[in-house]
Parts: sequence; structure tokens; C-alpha cells
Amino acid sequence: MSQPKIIVRNAEDRDLNTLHSVAKSTFITTYEAFNTPENMRAYLETHFSKKTIIAQLRDPEVQFFLIEQNETTLGYIKLNRGTAQTESDYPNTLEIERIYVLSEFHGKGYGKLLLQKAIDVAKENDLENVWLGVWDQNPKAIAFYERNGFSTFGVHEFLLGDDP
Repeated sequence: MSQPKIIVRNAEDRDLNTLHSVAKSTFITTYEAFNTPENMRAYLETHFSKKTIIAQLRDPEVQFFLIEQNETTLGYIKLNRGTAQTESDYPNTLEIERIYVLSEFHGKGYGKLLLQKAIDVAKENDLENVWLGVWDQNPKAIAFYERNGFSTFGVHEFLLGDDP
């Protein structure tokens, strides 16, 4: 018996509830133990509200892609170009702002498929580089990116609530 097909597809307005649920769940699972409940709540309300996500879905410089198998969403990637990037110093580049896979699907190659999607988007749009930010206290993610050819080129502050 063959494995069910894995699909990486562009997220649309109709995917708002799924994207909202997966975004909040993966962020909480990854960062809750390292932050206060107040800072988590403030960050989630600002960056993961349905209002924020739908505005981003409609922004031409932002793309979300869902990864699915058997109509089950496994994770997503959020890509930013131009002024949507969190750092303005990198013209003609693509930022991977988020690459989140639900914890029960870790270690199965889904993150790598999402990363490849970002690289494909950059090539299709003749962008020079793909870059991302990763928390310096997340060695698992850092090792993943290094295995896939990324290297450190700078540092910036990330504010979660009132915690830099």
C-alpha cells in the first residue's frame, strides 16, 4: 500500500480557521514554557488573531502555504517579501517568518518540504536569498536550518510581550 500523498498548497481566506488553530497551537507548544502567561497572551492576541491572519492572507507580499496529508493539516510556512519582511535591510530577498509543524508530525520530513517550498518561491521570483530568524535558544531548529544550508549572518531582537 502506498503512502497518502502530501500536498503543499497556498492558503486562502477559507483556510483562516485552520491556519489560526495550527498557528496558535504550534506557537504555544514551542514557547509557552519559556514565557509568562501574560506575555504569551499578549503576543498571541497581537500576532495570531484571526483579524491579523486574514489581513496577512490578503497582503500580496505575504504567502502562507499549508502542508496536508489526507485532508489533515500538518503545519504551515509563512513567507514575506518586500516591506512585509521583519527586517528592511534585505532587498530582493524572501523571509521565512514561520515554519511550524504540529509536534505529532515532527521528524517526518514535513519541515524540509516546507523549506523547499520557500526556496522554490524564491527561485520563481528571482530573489537572491532566503533568510529567517530563529530563537538562539532553540537548538533543534538551529540544527535543522544548518543541515539545510543556512548559516548565521546577523542577530536581531525579538520582543514577546515585554520580554526581549
